[in-house]
Amino acid sequence: MYQTIIIGGGPSGLMAAAAASQNSENVLLIEKKKGLGRKLKISGGGRCNVTNRLPYDEIIKNIPGNGKFLYSPFSVFDNESIIQFFESRGVGLKEEDHGRMFPVSNKAQDVVDALIHTLQQNNVNVKEESTVQSIEYTPQQTFQVTLNEQQQFESKSLIIATGGTSVPKTGSTGDGYKFAKHLGHTITELFPTEVPITSSEPFIKNKRLKGLSLKDVALSVLKKNGKQRITHQMDMLFTHFGISGPAALRCSQFVYKEQKSQKQKEIQMQLDAFPNLSVAQLEAQIRNILKDTPDKYIKNSLHGLIEERYLLFIIEQAQISDDLTAHHISNAQINKLVELFKGFTFTVNGTLPIDKAFVTGGGVSLKEIHPKTMMSKHVPGLFLCGEVLDIHGYTGGYNITSALVTGNVAGSNTGEFHL
Repeated sequence: MYQTIIIGGGPSGLMAAAAASQNSENVLLIEKKKGLGRKLKISGGGRCNVTNRLPYDEIIKNIPGNGKFLYSPFSVFDNESIIQFFESRGVGLKEEDHGRMFPVSNKAQDVVDALIHTLQQNNVNVKEESTVQSIEYTPQQTFQVTLNEQQQFESKSLIIATGGTSVPKTGSTGDGYKFAKHLGHTITELFPTEVPITSSEPFIKNKRLKGLSLKDVALSVLKKNGKQRITHQMDMLFTHFGISGPAALRCSQFVYKEQKSQKQKEIQMQLDAFPNLSVAQLEAQIRNILKDTPDKYIKNSLHGLIEERYLLFIIEQAQISDDLTAHHISNAQINKLVELFKGFTFTVNGTLPIDKAFVTGGGVSLKEIHPKTMMSKHVPGLFLCGEVLDIHGYTGGYNITSALVTGNVAGSNTGEFHL
């Protein structure tokens, strides 16, 4: 009989095991794959963006999927606690842009090793390459966990930390939703977030802009009335199927949400290639350039204003012919150019599937979880943490913060749980 069984050896499961084993030497961690912390190892491009040092309010703002739920767990264990956890175990951290925290060594493995070493020190039993087939809550109010090789384990408390369904190669294949549902929990609709966006616009289909990267642009998802639902100012990339890069990834969940609210597949997006200039400023800049080069073709006059392929594309969209010189351009044509640079509108039709996403949207309904302890409101002694919950953030250390915080809070409370 274990005090606690934890299912899932990802960020939240490892942190839950580290916390649970501080109070009890009777902890079992079950991981489906060979090797622990697989998602941590590949996060942040193999450097592991372990948390974010922004103030709470900023962190919550970057977790558009139910981030407010985290205020309560943060009062127990927060981003500074995460930093302290790793630094006290010899993993120095450094702060980069937007508050992102990385190991000084730039090695995700150091973060994983610190967690695994803590588990070893605290005598956590670890079973790798073990798939959980079923979980039953017994009449004795214990949990019976059956593995695929028909081995059975029993515990007083149980933590489901199985992750979402994104990046399935790390073992996140949605098992936790099945278990939580079986134990009486509601699973909200799952959808991909932080995922590239698809479009069947002619300029995408003919690969005209494929591979073109635009720096520091403002990308917006539009509502039905043409107003902006969300805008992200970051880099973006045109691909053979649509758009990708940081700005597109951040907009992706809002494409899904607009499709739901508009009840239609096609959604409008808008691209402002000069977000730091007003319409008037951009117009003045373009007019000055054209005035100084009256005899050059427009495409040559404006060379260097923005990436060449995008410049030629927008000139074509404005229906300005190749042989038109600055001397002969009309006011209407200049206005059209400015309008397109500041608000090129195009249609998208969805995103890549959930297994191509970095993060899963949706999950176990938070209405059924006690935020101070992460315990289920339905089953005493059942705890849920990490991406299996209906919480999702942008990339930048926010999802790992949520996983480590909820994992720690869940693990800390299992030892308190006595029958």
